[in-house]
Amino acid sequence: MSAVTPRTPQFPLAARFAHTRQQTLALCKPLTPEDMMVQSCPEASPAKWHLAHTAWFFESFVLRPFLPGYPLFHPDFPRLFNSYYRSFDAFPHKRLRASFSRPGLDEVLRYRAHVDEAVERLLRSDPAPEALASIELGVNHEEQHQELLLTDILNAFFANPLRPAYLSAANGAAPGAEPAPLRFIPYPGGLHEIGPTGPGFCFDNELPRHKVWLEPYALASRLVTNSEFAQFIADGGYQRPELWLSAGWDAVEQNGWRAPLYWADEDAGWTLFTLRGTVPLKLAPAAPVSHISYFEADAYARWAGHRLATELEWEAAAHGQPVTGNLLNDACMAPQPARNQPSAQQLFGDCWQWTASAYLAYPGFKPLPGSLGEYNGKFMSGQMVLRGGSCVTPAAHIRASYRNFFAPETRWQFSGIRLAR
Repeated sequence: MSAVTPRTPQFPLAARFAHTRQQTLALCKPLTPEDMMVQSCPEASPAKWHLAHTAWFFESFVLRPFLPGYPLFHPDFPRLFNSYYRSFDAFPHKRLRASFSRPGLDEVLRYRAHVDEAVERLLRSDPAPEALASIELGVNHEEQHQELLLTDILNAFFANPLRPAYLSAANGAAPGAEPAPLRFIPYPGGLHEIGPTGPGFCFDNELPRHKVWLEPYALASRLVTNSEFAQFIADGGYQRPELWLSAGWDAVEQNGWRAPLYWADEDAGWTLFTLRGTVPLKLAPAAPVSHISYFEADAYARWAGHRLATELEWEAAAHGQPVTGNLLNDACMAPQPARNQPSAQQLFGDCWQWTASAYLAYPGFKPLPGSLGEYNGKFMSGQMVLRGGSCVTPAAHIRASYRNFFAPETRWQFSGIRLAR
């Protein structure tokens, strides 16, 4: 893995395409072919499927419409590796992806090479602006799948009784380390503009830029930590229905939630399972709590006497701030304690931050034309917005206007809590 992910517009599209495709392969190097077949929860996909699907995206939305005479690598792949584009082609049910023993990994890698050569040939041919836009969308799509690949592998290794580590252990926080003091940073109310500014890529769900009115508010200076969430558990947080939304309490009872995903109550105390193996909680007390649902984030905020920020409040606070933080480029691949500095707010990186906002269209939203209109728009129901990226988000991928979204019961992502008031 490279230390620095190139970013547009300084980094040409052809070079960023090549870098992103190689980065995905680099993330798979610690995995065996058997690892790459595992699909351990309904949200996840096998790593081999991620490799094939990202090639499918370029083949389907770049090469077939924009490269005359492009030969399909395999006539069945347009259907086999379609994820959810109903207007494009049929596709197998997601739960069946782990059953794709064929094509084998070698053939999937040949598929990627076939697609790469064709995209590079297209880029050398002075392609139309529409083709370049589709390639840039494909690069950003693959960066999303890099993050998904790592979250899926974490879940797969957690489901394995051997609890293998994806990477070797790294030095963690010293035992007993205290988190940086929690402060609330005030932000002015009034009229704010929301949405991307200036040139550069964005997804359709970030548009159009528009004005909103905000009342004065304050955001916590850092994310909620493991030790703070452990206090919520110790105070009976998972046994107190008055703290929970109705659907959240149903999820607690139906799923038997007693702690965040990947926490285990061992004889010597709580442990966390990470991409670097099992870590005692006492070695990471100041790290942000992660892998919690929106329901847990909301219940914790209520227990703490605060609330979650809206996505509009979060973006207004993050606007103009540099995208710095613990992202995939740092190769930590685990949430890290906030730096005890006035300017370090953990706005970007470490954990995606649940907001109090439902995932809905902005006023005047228009999805992309054709099948690509299914990319974001059709999920604008029953989802909550998360902001800020995580420790496995590529740095080139995240920005203040970026809107992630998941169902409120989702816990397999690197998702955490920022308090507001």
